[in-house]
Amino acid sequence: MAPRMNDLDSLVDKAKSAFGAAATPADLENAKALFLGKSGRVTELMKGMAALSVDEKKSRGAAINLAKQAIEAGLNERRQALADAELQAQLQAEAMDVTLPGRNRGQGGLHPVSLTLERIEAIFGSMGFDVAQGPEIETDWFNFTALNTPEDHPARSMHDTFYVEGGSATAPNLLRTHTSPMQIRHAVQHVKKYSKVSSNDGDKSAVSPLYSGSMPEIRVIAPGRTYRIDSDATHQPMFHQCEGLWIGENVSFKDLKFIFVDFCKKFFETDDLVLRFRPSFFPFTEPSAEIDLQFSSGPLAGRWLEVAGSGQVHPNVVRNMGLDPEKYIGFAFGMGPDRLTMLRYGVNDLRLFFDGDLRFLSQFQ
Repeated sequence: MAPRMNDLDSLVDKAKSAFGAAATPADLENAKALFLGKSGRVTELMKGMAALSVDEKKSRGAAINLAKQAIEAGLNERRQALADAELQAQLQAEAMDVTLPGRNRGQGGLHPVSLTLERIEAIFGSMGFDVAQGPEIETDWFNFTALNTPEDHPARSMHDTFYVEGGSATAPNLLRTHTSPMQIRHAVQHVKKYSKVSSNDGDKSAVSPLYSGSMPEIRVIAPGRTYRIDSDATHQPMFHQCEGLWIGENVSFKDLKFIFVDFCKKFFETDDLVLRFRPSFFPFTEPSAEIDLQFSSGPLAGRWLEVAGSGQVHPNVVRNMGLDPEKYIGFAFGMGPDRLTMLRYGVNDLRLFFDGDLRFLSQFQ
């Protein structure tokens, strides 16, 4: 039997009522299936038109289509209402009180070792020292040979040094084990500038012939990263060094002592300390001395702490700079900024500086 108009109106009302009762999109889809699905009420009405005459099909079909359109409109209206309600709930949950003060992002700062390096450069800069820079991948010549390091020295062993690709069997490349190569490079360029001679930068000599004329003194520090195969509470495979060099015609060990004592007092901001120079051995200096530091007060009072190695530059090293050791003399020293940072801030484990823990690092800002 064909559906009457009031039946279609009732069907539309029931559909809208079911849609209105749907609390979630999933409930709404279930309600849609009851009326507009493959087995829904509207689909059943369309199937029932097969028994009608042609004229009845036209009139009833039009009426059913109008009812279907009304149901679809009700469905879309409820979908939009649910979407609006969901958006409002989300906005409420994420509501921001614009009257509250803004949230500032935390400011970054320099790493404590970087602070130490800047401090070292500033102090030696006030004494007339330049800052040298050089490559971290070095040649065997600048890292060892030019510094008078014997061929059988343990530092050349693969157990102590990171060798890298490049170079040759007789002149390999490596990650520099100290920043002393920068001293040689700086001195070679300095001598070239005033001697007007060519440099071969090879594996026998840096500048030839040796220069014995007049030129300004070489006064330079060389801070930077260095690499050795070592790792414990006081050593890291990557660490920092700062080497110093002063070459001139009348530079003595007395100047070394004056410079370094003055540096330590300025770095630690106290006169309440003493230094001692203890005899030692380094291939690139002769005589050589370890520099020990002792505070008179504080948690480290009374303890001798090794802070640097030093000495008069070896004549062979002076020659490798391209200078005549009969005329030019000087001193060199090397210290660890990481260790100075530990002493300055009272840190007993070097690894803390490189773990990247912001709780630790933020203390120094």
